[in-house]
Amino acid sequence: MRRILVTGGAGFIGSAVCRYLVTERKFDVINVDKLTYAANLHSLDSIANSPRYRFIKADICNRRAIDAVFNEMAPDAVMHLAAESHVDRSITGSADFIRTNVVGTHTLLEAARHYWESRSATAKEQFRFLHVSTDEVYGSLAPDEFFVETTPYDPRSPYSASKAASDHLVSAWWETYGLPVLITNCSNNYGPYHFPEKLIPLIILNALEQKPLPVYGDGQQVRDWLFVDDHVKALVTVLEHGRIGQTYNVGGRAPKTNIDVVQRICDILDDRRPVGSPRRRLITYVADRPGHDRRYAIDPTKLETELGWRSTETFESGLAKTIDWYLANEGWWQPLREKVYSGTRLGLIEKPQLTSTEAV
Repeated sequence: MRRILVTGGAGFIGSAVCRYLVTERKFDVINVDKLTYAANLHSLDSIANSPRYRFIKADICNRRAIDAVFNEMAPDAVMHLAAESHVDRSITGSADFIRTNVVGTHTLLEAARHYWESRSATAKEQFRFLHVSTDEVYGSLAPDEFFVETTPYDPRSPYSASKAASDHLVSAWWETYGLPVLITNCSNNYGPYHFPEKLIPLIILNALEQKPLPVYGDGQQVRDWLFVDDHVKALVTVLEHGRIGQTYNVGGRAPKTNIDVVQRICDILDDRRPVGSPRRRLITYVADRPGHDRRYAIDPTKLETELGWRSTETFESGLAKTIDWYLANEGWWQPLREKVYSGTRLGLIEKPQLTSTEAV
């Protein structure tokens, strides 16, 4: 496999995949992205002029456009990362998630299947379709439990339900048509170039600007944190060596409560950029997210033992690298804060107002 079609390559994880494939692995990369609000081509500036990289603006729901990409570029594999991914936005705008995550994945699968069926026997045997998904499809864990590849699906939000549906579609295209697919389900990613609506970049930037640091509910929700560069290497490992039709869970073995994450960001920033008083004073507990899962934690043993992957960053080292990157790259994130997303609360459900008759 030398030519990879990456969908959603202008997003957080997708851009990291493109940079790694081009600079470290010397692959030819075709980046297909619709360029929605969270996409940022500046995240790809370091490879934009490489002869091994090409960007094509297209919507994965547009079958004609996707067929044209396959026919023109003739990829050896697909890494499918294009998705709407923010749970809060899915609560008040679920239609976009169904369209991109479900309809878009179906469209891409069909385009890939027809392309794959037209290839030579050797090319068909080498082709792979890697679908990148989330641990949120499994629902909420009890204390001391971990997600494994056989954990039953139990999605609780419009986002996780849409990703669960896309996972099932990918599995069905393997079972029904023989399309050589692979699925990964990852824990919470963090690192450089992360759009500042997610917890870690939002807290970093709010803390830098001396704004309130919102913590949902009691802050005791647990997430397993995975440094984005470790995730990228896991994805490429699965693409090259994973068994067709299999699912691999990718986790950083770093479960942390949300409040612990927020407090640690405050402490690191106080060390890097002291402001006279501890930033922990900015922590503000706010109403919890509707349907907020209590605990996620991944057991990546299958990926580690079968394919030999290991995460290299601890949460402490990865968080420090992430904060240092944001401190050094205001030119990347400041335009987003000013023009795209300022950090306001998302995902609040308006309660209907009862009339006097309904109230009675």
